[in-house]
Amino acid sequence: MTENSHEDLASPGPDFQLTVDAADAGKRLDAVLAAHLEALSRNRIQSLIKSGDVTVGGAKIVEPKFRVNEGDALILTLPEPEDPEPKGEDIPISVVFEDEHLIVVDKPAGLVVHPGAGNWTGTLVNALIHHCGASLSGIGGVKRPGIVHRIDKDTSGLLVVAKTDEAHKGLAAQFADHGRTGPLERAYSALVWGAPSSLKGTIDANLARSQANRQKIAVVKTSGRHAITHWQVKERFGSADQPALASLMECRLETGRTHQIRVHMAHIGHPLIGDNDYGSGFKTKTNRLEDPLKSIIDGFDRQALHAGLLAFEHPVTGDTMRFECSYPSDFASLLSALQKF
Repeated sequence: MTENSHEDLASPGPDFQLTVDAADAGKRLDAVLAAHLEALSRNRIQSLIKSGDVTVGGAKIVEPKFRVNEGDALILTLPEPEDPEPKGEDIPISVVFEDEHLIVVDKPAGLVVHPGAGNWTGTLVNALIHHCGASLSGIGGVKRPGIVHRIDKDTSGLLVVAKTDEAHKGLAAQFADHGRTGPLERAYSALVWGAPSSLKGTIDANLARSQANRQKIAVVKTSGRHAITHWQVKERFGSADQPALASLMECRLETGRTHQIRVHMAHIGHPLIGDNDYGSGFKTKTNRLEDPLKSIIDGFDRQALHAGLLAFEHPVTGDTMRFECSYPSDFASLLSALQKF
């Protein structure tokens, strides 16, 4: 087999061959391969080594920390991607953008993103496996979509999903960076009870699993995971001489923690309308309302949260991608009713 150039190795094919030069001599096997195979993550390369898919000088090496020598011939053979464990299902999805590297979808409320306990079927992943078919080249050696961020089952809005290892690696790095050094943006519309006294602010409060209920997240003073939400009031609803009944707020994430916006809004005393986990104590507010608003709020059976803006750098082309999607019908109806209050 002819030796691949370093440039060729940036776009993986079935096999790769590299002769170690003086600059790479003495380095770990996984580090050398990772430096020349930009489309594969370090974890993926380590997994391939451990699986016996890499030889050095004709000998199979299964230890990622093996030190290579100048002149060693490295050969990596990529196995054919395995079929996904989740099965494809013909579930309708709203595709906002798609190319050979990634897909952006507008997820409806009620659709779980990833299979898990109690939700092994009927998820967005099942829908994407069916929709994308042969265009999935394999994430970590498995023909499956690469989930780099999630939104709750009952939150609607935009998600970007990788179709290749290369796209998965690039997108994951951006979401890990939280947009500090790139164009990543995530903005959510939230309908909350009441209204803050100021028009904008920032919540910096660590989050962790609640000790009282492990299914919920809670703000903690020590330990936990750092979480920052920037918020801005877009509209207040109610009469001028009374405290606001509710508000439309825009929330922008600087971090992406489980239930972050829901918990942070409840923490400052303005939980999301319809959020039975973190705002159940506010349900009695509807008792003082008249129809049709009372009936609309009582019938709103999810948290009023919509991921309406998503921007990121395309992990392959480098282009800035920016997407916005309109409110789903239930959110739009609730907003309209509040505007008439």
